[in-house]
Amino acid sequence: MTGFQSEKNIILDYFKALDEAPINEMQSVLKSFIAPSYNWKGVYPFGEIDSIEQVTAEFWIPLKKSLYNMQRRQDIFIAGENELDGSKWVMSMGHFMGIFDQDWLGIRRTGKLITLRYAEFNCIENGKIVNTGLFVDIIGFMLQSGVNPLPPSTGQYFVYPGPRNHDGLLYKDAESCEGERTRQLVNQMINDLSQLNDSGSMGCPPEVLEKSWCENMIWYGPGGIGATYTIPRYQEQHQLPFRNNLEGKKFNGHVCRFAEGKFACFFGWPNLTNIPTGGFLGLPGGNITAHMQVVDVYYREGDKLSENWVFIDIPYWLKQQGLDIIERTAKITN
Repeated sequence: MTGFQSEKNIILDYFKALDEAPINEMQSVLKSFIAPSYNWKGVYPFGEIDSIEQVTAEFWIPLKKSLYNMQRRQDIFIAGENELDGSKWVMSMGHFMGIFDQDWLGIRRTGKLITLRYAEFNCIENGKIVNTGLFVDIIGFMLQSGVNPLPPSTGQYFVYPGPRNHDGLLYKDAESCEGERTRQLVNQMINDLSQLNDSGSMGCPPEVLEKSWCENMIWYGPGGIGATYTIPRYQEQHQLPFRNNLEGKKFNGHVCRFAEGKFACFFGWPNLTNIPTGGFLGLPGGNITAHMQVVDVYYREGDKLSENWVFIDIPYWLKQQGLDIIERTAKITN
C-alpha cells in the first residue's frame, strides 16, 4: 500500500480555498480542484449531480449564504485505499458552523450560531477530485433551529464530539498495520451483522455485538434517532427498534470503504434496503421497499470498536414512502 500524503494535501488545500472564497468565486475554486468529469453524491434533496456548476449553485452557495462566516470544524481526517476498487479517498468528518442568518431548505433563520454535521468523501485521481460523497445531517440542523419534523427520538441528539482521545486528524499518514487491524475488525462486524440479516432474525443477541464492540461503546446516530451509550442502551434505543420494525433487510454494498490508523469509514449508494412495518422513528409502516444511504465512521481502541458516527439520509428514506419532511416543514413554518 502506498502513502496518501499527496491526496491529503490536495484536500486540505481545497478546504482552505473553499472556506476563504467569496460567494462569487466559489465556482472557480471548485473548478481548480475538481476534474471536468465529476460526480457528486449528496443527501436529499440534492441527490446525484454531475456538474460543478450545479453543485456550486445548489449546495455550496446557498449553504454559505445561510451560514454567515461559515467554518469547517474537522474532528476526523483520514485517507486510504478503497478496498473495493483500489482508488484513493480522503474522508473528513465534523461540522460546518456559522450564524444562521438566511433560511436554508425552507428552515427559518434563527440569527444564532448553529452547526451542520457532515461527512465528506473525496476520491482523487491524477491530482484532481473525481468523486465526492457529501452527507449532512439535515434533521439535526432542524432540531438546533427549533423544528422537530419527527416524533420523539429513542436516543439523544446533541452537537456530537469527535473521538474521545482527540486523535482523529491524521494530517500525516499513519502506520499501515494499524489501519489493517481496524479494517479487519470492521469487516468482522459487518459480516456478523450480514449473517444475522441473512438468517431473517429480527433481534440481535448482545454477544454478537460483544465480538467487535467494547461494552461502553458510543453510537452517534442521525437527528431523528440520536446518540446512545453502552451496548445495552444501544440495543434498546436503536438496534432493536431498527431490527424489529424493519423487515426484508438487504445489504447492497458500499461505494467506498477504507481504514487508516484507528479509524475506518464507508458509505453506500444505497447501503441498505428494507420495508418499514411500523414503529421505527415512531412512524407507521407500509408495504413499501425503501433504500437507506448511510455513512459509518468508526474508532478502534485496542481490539474493540468504541465509537461510531453514523449518518442516515432519513429525509430520502421517508421521501420514498411518500413523506417529504423538508417540503412539509417549509410549508408549515413559512
